[in-house]
Amino acid sequence: MKYTKLNKIHKQLNAKLVEFAGFEMPVYYTSIVEEHQAVRKNVGMFDVSHMGEIFIYGPDALKFVQKITINDASKLIPGKAQYSAMCYENGGIVDDLLVYKLENGFMLVVNASNKDKDFEWMKKNITDENVQILDRSDDYTLIAVQGPKSAETLKSLVNFDIYELNYYTFKYGKILNTDAIISRTGYTGELGFEIYFESNEEQAIKIWNSILESGNQYNIKCCGLGARDSLRLEMGYCLYGNDIDENTNPLEAGLGWITKLDKDYFIGKEALLKIKQEGLKRQLKGFELIDKGIPRHGNQIFFENKNIGFVTSGTQSPSLNKPIGLGYFEIDSVDETSIFEIDNRGKRLKARLTKIPFIQK
Repeated sequence: MKYTKLNKIHKQLNAKLVEFAGFEMPVYYTSIVEEHQAVRKNVGMFDVSHMGEIFIYGPDALKFVQKITINDASKLIPGKAQYSAMCYENGGIVDDLLVYKLENGFMLVVNASNKDKDFEWMKKNITDENVQILDRSDDYTLIAVQGPKSAETLKSLVNFDIYELNYYTFKYGKILNTDAIISRTGYTGELGFEIYFESNEEQAIKIWNSILESGNQYNIKCCGLGARDSLRLEMGYCLYGNDIDENTNPLEAGLGWITKLDKDYFIGKEALLKIKQEGLKRQLKGFELIDKGIPRHGNQIFFENKNIGFVTSGTQSPSLNKPIGLGYFEIDSVDETSIFEIDNRGKRLKARLTKIPFIQK
């Protein structure tokens, strides 16, 4: 088991702790619903130090990032970030990730559960490129501060005007005299920031407590993985291992907008062009239950007694107070007027399609 530098704080706050991606992580501190609502209405903060930070340097850094990711990294200038993904040759997804353009290279932020796999995949795919790849995940603490009051919470703690940051941009700055990369990114759909910094445990805890103190006037809440999941699902954001994996491709997962098929070669491009040409067989869509119950990952979806797909994610939405989910549906099997059924442990629950995101921001 690995521990983030904030683990002591989670224990002091009596968080419900579980093993996740090899780390002991908080699921919730008070309740998932309370933490979820804090982020939607005020501000919440998360320890997401389990995420992976992989740095790519060298004369061919851009060429290499272009080869292994599906978005167009050539559009980035220093201080900008983009959402992207890596694919296998067959178009299946290795991982989804954030690409940060640094002055002298790139930082790729990958999912915690995929970090080692991703690092090996990158190294394996160096051919003639002159690049250095460094896994610096264990060096960084990552705190996410998310919600309408996140900027006000952070403004007095950083050494630049936090309001200058546009969505998907970042700055090198200081938080409490500690060097940090501070980006306007997040996984909640709210105004939010992610703070990457290197420090010892004592300084990491000091930064956490200072954010907590600054946010007290806005009823800040410490938030765990439970609220992180319900917040992202309300926005229709994909979770690797649930909604996307090596058996799904970005086109059917609704990630066509980050799949730049018109750029030069990238791993998986030929397969994805063929998939697009032949037409999708299924598509990830959002739905809501009409009956009571909660859709679960792996539940089968039926329409007129025909199996037409399966659920990838589901929850009781705290914002809408109703059960929502994502699932893969056979193309043209149902439309907005169809009432279909989710098989939840042998019980058929009525459901209908709904637009993603589930809540409009």
